[in-house]
Amino acid sequence: MAEIDTTDSLTIERTFGAAPEVVWRLWTEPAHFAAWYGPEGSSIPVVTMDLRVGGARLLCMHVETAQGPRTMWFTGTYLEVVENQRLVYTDSMADEHGNVLTAEQLGMPAGHPTSTEVRVELEAAPGGTRLTLTHVGIPAGSPGAVGWAMALHKLDAQIRDHAAK
Repeated sequence: MAEIDTTDSLTIERTFGAAPEVVWRLWTEPAHFAAWYGPEGSSIPVVTMDLRVGGARLLCMHVETAQGPRTMWFTGTYLEVVENQRLVYTDSMADEHGNVLTAEQLGMPAGHPTSTEVRVELEAAPGGTRLTLTHVGIPAGSPGAVGWAMALHKLDAQIRDHAAK
């Protein structure tokens, strides 16, 4: 597997109206994660998370594209797990068995990183939680950046729904 290229990275900061424990749960419990992850119009039918350092994650995303429906698999390994504070994991495109695939194997342009790193930091803030998301290997302005913005919008809606209950 190729090393993670740190020259391109995306950082998004958002404040959510819920305690860090709630945001953590929505990020680390598969059913909650599947409810908000991905761009608008996507669905996440499979999520497995072995939430410990060295543990694996695997997810399947169905998404509508201009070329028609597409199914994508992603896998990774948890590098840091500090409950309610920090989550760091690798993220790679994969097959349904979690085998990492290159961009070329998926018919994508050469140069897309084989592995990236997602860093999620949660910090108590007035009225809720400040989340800082850094996705190393995904440049700002890329389709991945747009996807994260949409996903975090969906996470905010989940938090509001959770608070209303």
